[in-house]
Amino acid sequence: MKLTTTNGEQTPKSIREVVEAGLCIGCGLCEALGPSRWRMAMTPEGRLRPGRLADEDPAADADILGACPGAVAQAAADPTAPNSDPVWGAYHTMTEAWAGDPDVRFRAATGGVLTALGVHLLRSGLARFILHVGADPDAPMRSRWFMSETPRQVVARCGSRYGPADPLAGLETALARKEPFAFIAKPCDAGALRARAKQDPRIDRFCVAVLVMVCGGASELGKSQGVLDEYGVAERDLTVFRYRGYGNPGRTRIETSDGRAFEKTYGEMWADEATWRIQTRCKLCPDAIGEAADLAAADIWPGGSPTGEDAGINGAISRTAQGQALLEAAVASGDLVRGAPHEPRQYDDFQPHQVAKKRAMAARLRGLLSAGSFTYAHSGLRLDALDGDDPNEQTGAKQRVESGRFSEQLPDLRDETT
Repeated sequence: MKLTTTNGEQTPKSIREVVEAGLCIGCGLCEALGPSRWRMAMTPEGRLRPGRLADEDPAADADILGACPGAVAQAAADPTAPNSDPVWGAYHTMTEAWAGDPDVRFRAATGGVLTALGVHLLRSGLARFILHVGADPDAPMRSRWFMSETPRQVVARCGSRYGPADPLAGLETALARKEPFAFIAKPCDAGALRARAKQDPRIDRFCVAVLVMVCGGASELGKSQGVLDEYGVAERDLTVFRYRGYGNPGRTRIETSDGRAFEKTYGEMWADEATWRIQTRCKLCPDAIGEAADLAAADIWPGGSPTGEDAGINGAISRTAQGQALLEAAVASGDLVRGAPHEPRQYDDFQPHQVAKKRAMAARLRGLLSAGSFTYAHSGLRLDALDGDDPNEQTGAKQRVESGRFSEQLPDLRDETT
């Protein structure tokens, strides 16, 4: 296959190439922009991927490729940001923060900052609804997108969702309402939204805030299935699958229709990195720290891991003037409480894996290129400047491509439509 090279990058020119190279994260943009051609489907490996409903048409999919996280990754440029750091990028402030409502702080992940901001946006009338993800009530181990219109709905759908999720599948439905809304999702989803906004002016008109968590990666559904297998629980019997929350960091908890309940501590769930089943695009992520967002919320455990349960506190990084204004307004209303200020080197300690990933990414991308694989186009993320030039990272990525570990198959749903 002949690869198209742009500025040294071999960028995919079709949805098929994105998926087959392992660069798809299942954000749902394909389904939103091409519903007659694509529908998100769960693969046997436990990944959400666009399944084709008709013969491929790369020309028709050009708009999708223009914003797809598997084809392009960019920082959101805010010329008013007064601070910039080589690792953590542009920002207005870094600070401790937590939800002003003790119940939200307890129930949500860590300090509940994203939930509290969603509640504030609705209470203040700045937004009519929040486009975000939550547990599927019919299949609680799985996640789906929602448009929450009340604070109660936002709180009910709070908490981390570590498995596959496709929040951008709801984008066109959200825009069709022609009402102000906020978007809460992963950094890669936010990057896709920002890129799409360059083609669709409705996004800047109606989306009043883009909020993300600093992301450790999205697991395949098999990570969650492994928990059920351990306890001998069938997915059809689930009534609750909660990954975190109800404390900080909180326990993973499953409940069944016949009254059984099982829990794992955060350490038991995540101590062994070999069992995380993180998707390939996450291992190649150039922006897990939310540089395309208005505000990013982070775990701020010293050393990068919790040592026990405590009152939840997030780090809040305001990236844009809009994000800073939202932070200030939420604090003024009491929906959010602000603690001590932070500086970037503290985040190096809170999130050491993010620093390592930023410094490794250029070498990993060189490994993909040397193996003849595709990469995404990127700008504003300082990958070259942060290049640790680690030959092991480059060799490892090259070997993974050549061994087929990064390869995937495009789901074909055409038989279902005939």
